[in-house]
Amino acid sequence: MTSMNRRNFVATLGIAGTALLAGCNGSEEATQTTDDAQTTDDSAEEASYTLVKEGVLTNVAELGFSPFEYIDEDGNTVGFDVDLSNAIAEKMGLTCEWLPNQAFDTLVPTIKQGGKADISIAGVTITDERLEDVDFSDPYLNSNQALIVAASSDYATEDLDAEDIQIACQTGTTGDAWIQENLPNATRVPLADVTAGMMGVSTGSYQAMVIDLPVAQNMLAQSFSDLTILEEIPTGEQYGIAVSYDNPGLKDAINAALAEIESDGTMDELKQKWFGTTDI
Repeated sequence: MTSMNRRNFVATLGIAGTALLAGCNGSEEATQTTDDAQTTDDSAEEASYTLVKEGVLTNVAELGFSPFEYIDEDGNTVGFDVDLSNAIAEKMGLTCEWLPNQAFDTLVPTIKQGGKADISIAGVTITDERLEDVDFSDPYLNSNQALIVAASSDYATEDLDAEDIQIACQTGTTGDAWIQENLPNATRVPLADVTAGMMGVSTGSYQAMVIDLPVAQNMLAQSFSDLTILEEIPTGEQYGIAVSYDNPGLKDAINAALAEIESDGTMDELKQKWFGTTDI
């Protein structure tokens, strides 16, 4: 698993906002439509779709979500979602590009509006609310939420449901919604970046934070050993790739690519690389 120390996490905050288009390796021979999307049994079926940029699968994401997508110390966009989007694009005969960093709560509206990005693969949970605006691929990863506190604290979860408690979250996420539903008396602090929230808990500015469990586990292992997971919240979430309802052929082609990536072992390889396990 690629590691990031605390200094690199802080650097990511500045770098991500100015990151240029990040290219992913893929086939150089790309076309706007494809008739060779493979299914798991290697049969071909024609799929027609539109792309913002011919031959390129363009993705929009919030680039501070390690280990899914983040800017490394060399200024490269890396992570599980980056490798997965690269594999999907290769199966489709495309290259892929990542747009500059964008706030998480703007990703679904960007796909719905169209014209800027084809997809958002960014640790986006499939929810009924989001399905009102965009379509999603088949799920590609399971997740839950995590309640983070200082390791030195003696909080129980119920202690955090109080007006004098500040709980950080990333704006517009399922963690944000969980706080509102389950700790309504606490002061919710929505932030654009998860690292800022983790640092706030570390310094005592916030008493807790709710974020996706895989992200919490990665950040605690790499940069925040002074924090701990107070509770794993079994929300039973599934990540999907957001696609416009106006582009059903693209969703079909992505699903075909995902099926092949699952069947040929690529998905397990990527999970092992970034999470140290395939059980996710």
